[in-house]
Amino acid sequence: MGQNRPRLNVIAALAKNRVIGIENRLPWRLPEDLAHFKALTLGHPVLMGRKTFESLGRPLPGRTNIVITRNPDYRPEGVTPAASIPAALAACEGHDEVFFIGGAELYAQAIPLADRLYLTEVDIEAQGDAWFPEFDRMAFVEIARQSHLGDKADRLHFDFVTYARREAVAERAAVNPDLRARNV
Repeated sequence: MGQNRPRLNVIAALAKNRVIGIENRLPWRLPEDLAHFKALTLGHPVLMGRKTFESLGRPLPGRTNIVITRNPDYRPEGVTPAASIPAALAACEGHDEVFFIGGAELYAQAIPLADRLYLTEVDIEAQGDAWFPEFDRMAFVEIARQSHLGDKADRLHFDFVTYARREAVAERAAVNPDLRARNV
């Protein structure tokens, strides 16, 4: 990761069958996941596609909201429109990290660029019409996992899992003996 480039993060919640949405909404209700999402993204730019923004209904507070769209006339209040990922990243100058928050098409473009993946892996086979893309799992190493049992309403099991790109882990380990010793 270059010194002038922010850390690029992908954040998503997905079912075992990679479903991330149905009819522009989440296929489950996990308040803990929403709190986790907020804690990670607050104060950082969030990059999203137009459909994801419209499913939210409003800009996310406490974050710079950047909507990537092919429509040059798309200018909802409270967001920065961008025609491409490079244009969106240019709008993030000065930030130490940014989060790609969906949807499926943006995830497919962002994963090859990502330094980290923050995935909520929900232990369910969900019905849906939007899927998290397949990705090269060998390009990433799991660096954290927290298992949870959902709230009393649905009792879904889920894990918060953080994956780091292997090259980034190797770069840090080369300069940090503590990481080398732990094989992280």
